[in-house]
Amino acid sequence: MATDFLVHEKIWFDKFRYDDAERKFYEQMNGPVAGASCQENGASVILRDIARARENIQKSLAGSSGPGASSGPGGDHSELLLRIASLEVENQSLKGVVRDLQQAVSKLEARLSALEKSAPTHRATAPQTQHVSPMRQVEPPSKKAAPAAEDDTDDIDLFGSDEEEDKEAVRLREERLRQYAEKKAKKPALVAKSSILLDVKPWDDETDMAQLEACVRSIQLNGLTWGGSKLVPVGYGIRKLQIQCVVEDDKVGTDLLEEEITKFEEHVQSVDIAAFNKI
Repeated sequence: MATDFLVHEKIWFDKFRYDDAERKFYEQMNGPVAGASCQENGASVILRDIARARENIQKSLAGSSGPGASSGPGGDHSELLLRIASLEVENQSLKGVVRDLQQAVSKLEARLSALEKSAPTHRATAPQTQHVSPMRQVEPPSKKAAPAAEDDTDDIDLFGSDEEEDKEAVRLREERLRQYAEKKAKKPALVAKSSILLDVKPWDDETDMAQLEACVRSIQLNGLTWGGSKLVPVGYGIRKLQIQCVVEDDKVGTDLLEEEITKFEEHVQSVDIAAFNKI
């Protein structure tokens, strides 16, 4: 069935053969001259491009990259000479600056040496002109011991004023310390004192409280000072005496006070310390 169908179908199986025959016919009609001329034109264009590229490369190697450039190797050489000249001028100016700096340094060294030579004389006259507290001006003897030992080992005294200066400084220091000790000794020493509030209780409500207070204030001791007083109700018509006093701790004690007050047996039953404060 399939073969019968293909037999009756109109299909051009050999078309490529006819295409080849047609191409060959037209080539023969045009002849070989046209094809050769086309090839020659393409080759000439390629050769011309190659020649132009070679020319550009040679120009770039020679220092000329285009027809408008006019510097060339001679221009580069002149530019290099100008740069060298400017560098030489700058070098000369830098040498001048260095020379000035060297002169300034030499002057400073000369002044420094002159100051070092004149330093001992200035140190020798310093204690006489400067009136400063020796506690700040004079160094301790422990720090002066090392330079003194070194001076003893030297046979030649270059300055001749250090030893005298040390003696004067020590003398001034001792004098000021002595004055300070005397001034401190004249100041009164702080005395430890206490403020005491006493409760003095009578036997009954018939006790004369004015007489009781008079008896208490009659106690006079070294370091005892009486202060204010008041009567405080206790109960059942009985009142107690509250009295303030200031005592020196080293001279008067609480036991001594109680003992002295309780000696008035007719009026005093007991004594209590209501408050005790250090002053």
